[in-house]
Amino acid sequence: MAGYRSPIASGLSCRCPRCGVGRLLIGILKPAESCSNCGLDFRSAESGDGPVAFVVLLVGALVMPFVFWVEFRFNPPFWLHLLLWPPIIVGGSLLLMRPAKGLLISLHLHHQAGEPQR
Repeated sequence: MAGYRSPIASGLSCRCPRCGVGRLLIGILKPAESCSNCGLDFRSAESGDGPVAFVVLLVGALVMPFVFWVEFRFNPPFWLHLLLWPPIIVGGSLLLMRPAKGLLISLHLHHQAGEPQR
């Protein structure tokens, strides 16, 4: 066992927050049930669509100022906007979704967040 790992570093690298070796996600966004190395159970830390929604909103907020700048500075035809921005938005979203999901699951496990007790 490697000792304490930062939940942020292990989440962004999509590795187990306990040992840093096992994979946190299988496929693109599906969480593993448990760590293949140390056996830490990941099922209690399901993040749902929270990271995906956050990433989409973040990428939109970062790209939109450039969209307006290009429109008002250069006044390109509409088809150029359709050609330019969707690949940037989709690519940026896909690039950030996996680390965001790993980060949220890792922080859930680190802080032992779960359903409130009644």
